[in-house]
Formats: sequence, C-alpha cells, structure tokens
Amino acid sequence: MNALLTKADQTINGEISLPASKSISNRMLIINALSYSPYPIQNLSDCDDSVFMNQVLQSNTNRFDIGHAGTAMRFLTAYLSKIVGEWHLTGSERMQQRPISILVDALRKMGAQIEYTGVEGFPPLKITGTALKGGVIELDGSISSQYISALLMIAPTVQGGVTLRLMNKITSRSYIEMTLSLMKKFGIKYHWNGNEIRMEEQNYRPVPFAVEADWSGASYWYAMAALAENCDLYLKGLYLNSLQGDVVQASWYEKYFGIRSRQEGDYVRLTKSKSELVKQLNLNFIENPDIAQTFVVLSIGKKRPFHFRGLKTLKIKETDRIAALKNECAKLGVELTEPAEGELDWDGRINSALIPEKLTVATYDDHRMAMAFAPVAMFNGSVEIEDAMVVTKSYPSFYDDLQRVGFKVVLC
Repeated sequence: MNALLTKADQTINGEISLPASKSISNRMLIINALSYSPYPIQNLSDCDDSVFMNQVLQSNTNRFDIGHAGTAMRFLTAYLSKIVGEWHLTGSERMQQRPISILVDALRKMGAQIEYTGVEGFPPLKITGTALKGGVIELDGSISSQYISALLMIAPTVQGGVTLRLMNKITSRSYIEMTLSLMKKFGIKYHWNGNEIRMEEQNYRPVPFAVEADWSGASYWYAMAALAENCDLYLKGLYLNSLQGDVVQASWYEKYFGIRSRQEGDYVRLTKSKSELVKQLNLNFIENPDIAQTFVVLSIGKKRPFHFRGLKTLKIKETDRIAALKNECAKLGVELTEPAEGELDWDGRINSALIPEKLTVATYDDHRMAMAFAPVAMFNGSVEIEDAMVVTKSYPSFYDDLQRVGFKVVLC
C-alpha cells in the first residue's frame, strides 16, 4: 500500500502524542525479564520491534520469526543464550543478510551454544541456552552499539561478571550510555574506564518503570517545523533532559534551522526563532545515526549544502541507507556523493529536469526512509511513499498524526 501525501499550506500547528521510545522499550523488555519483575512496563512502545520482542518473551514456543526487527534479533540472541532450552531465531530476508557474527563470537567465548542454520555469520540461528561464564571479552565498538548493549544487559547475570574491552572507535556511544543508565535504575553497578566496561556478577532489582516518548520519532516533526513558515507544535511525552542520545537534535535544530524547543510540562513546544543560520551544515552522526536520513532530506528542502560524517553503520541497517538515500534523493534532482566511507556530501546543486512530475519514493523495507521523506510534500507539493505501512516498525500512528497537522493522506 502506498501513501500519497500533500500539504496545502506551510503551517505546522497542533499537538502530537509521540510513540514511546523504541530504544528504551526494547531494552526495558530484556531488563524487566532479567529482573523477574512483577511490574508491567508502562507506556511500552507498540511498534513492530517491541511487539515482536514482547511476543517472544511471552511465548510458549521455541521458534521465533522477528521479521525486520534488528534490535530484537541482537538482544534476543544474547538473552536466549542463557535461558535453558533450544531456541530457533529467524527473521525476514533482509534480516538474514544482516551480519551477527561479532555478537555470536563474543557469546561463544562466554560458553554460548549458537549455530548458524543458514549462511555462516548470519541469521537464522539455533541457540541452546546454557549457563554462561564471564571474563574479558573484546568487541569491535565501531560496528554496532546494539552488540555492546546486548552483552551488557546479560553481563550481571553471567558467572564471574564480564569486562567488555571495546576496540576501535565506539559508534553510537549515547545508546550504550542509555543501556547503562537503564540498568543502573534497576540496581546494577558498573565501572567504565577508558575503553573497558566492567560489570560484576549481581542481581537486578525490579522497579516500576514508564517509557518516555521517542526522540528519533520527533526528528520528522522537527524537520516539518523547519520547513514551515509558521510553527507552534506541541510534542507530548518528550523531555529535553532525556536519556536518549537523539535529544541533541533540539540544539541542532535551533542552531541550524531556527527551531526553538521549550519544555512545558510533559510537552516540548516547537516554535520558530530568528536565530542566525549557517549556510552549510557539517555534522557528525556517529552518536545519532537514526536521525541522519531526516537531516539529509531536510537540508535538500532548505537548499542547504552539507557534509555529514559518522554514517558507517547506515549500511547495515534495515537497508543500506547510504545507497537508498543516493537513489531517492536523485529523484529530487540531487546527486549525493560519498567522499569517504561513512560520509555523505551535497554541493547544493539541484537539477530540476530530473524531478519527475509524480514523485514516488521507495522505502526499501525501511521505516525511516518513509518518514524522512514525508516532509518532501511541504516543498515539492506532493510525494507518494511506496510500501507506506513500513512505518509500523517504529511509529504506527504516523500518517494519522500527519493528518492532525493538515496533511492530506491518501492510501492507494
């Protein structure tokens, strides 16, 4: 099903109840299970990733298909490795192309019994749960912070505890800090010194917990605010003192696009300011890769040349997001270049002759491609999003929310 999006004016006013944070929800499901908590998680995300993970944790079977849910694949691989039984874990065709050997190798060093039942180094997996033994585990920190978070969450429950020694430059450090902050709320103590994180063997302490709104999901509304001539938008459940690393975008949007964020109760209010704006963006997304696509599309809409770094992990997401951005931005008359691995550059030139009369954007089974390109309707007149319901992976109510601020959405 496709979605044709149009916007008759350049005003973004209203109130949006953002979805709960997928990143926090997925971590909380594992932490709650490890703590044997009697408390249900409040405001748990209803996105596909969290639904799949919750179904696995509540299931009476031993065969699980988690679809496109990459976080679920990584977190559950570590979790099931220590749960006695035989477990079979698979996913979509794209999931079976996403590498997991770095995590599996680390778990095997701890005594985990994991077999590849398809291509070596990739899901599907057969996991025979057993008691794990800790020690010093070396891990490449430049590939995916989700591997690190997966190991950290089970580390306190491993015999002898675990010392994670992170090699190379750490990617998405803010997500590791989020994991540790959540674990700390459940009584876990740790020591992070340089490139080593030490976790003694210890017990989680169950406590009630409510999930805050999703700062990654907020990025699309910030982009629409930046494109609008007039803006007075309230984002419910969002906090400027958030655990989420993507909160940094609030300062970026004010500095580079003149969008002011103000905390008003449990809302963040977005309004336009008259701040001095830079003519070219130079940003590093090493800590915040999930908002990179939004900034690429917004920068094109604002005709703001850019050089973006820290994008290496985008190639192993739901799709190769670098390739996907190149392909779809070409339909906007824009040629993106990749001057080095993990970088994207645009010189500000737009070839209007290449823009089709009817602009249709492919999503590549990637929820963030769909949502990052939705604001195109504000500067192109309209945009059609292919496979539009892919947004249910993280933001099921996205198109309903667009209509609340004046978008016309036609599903076709």
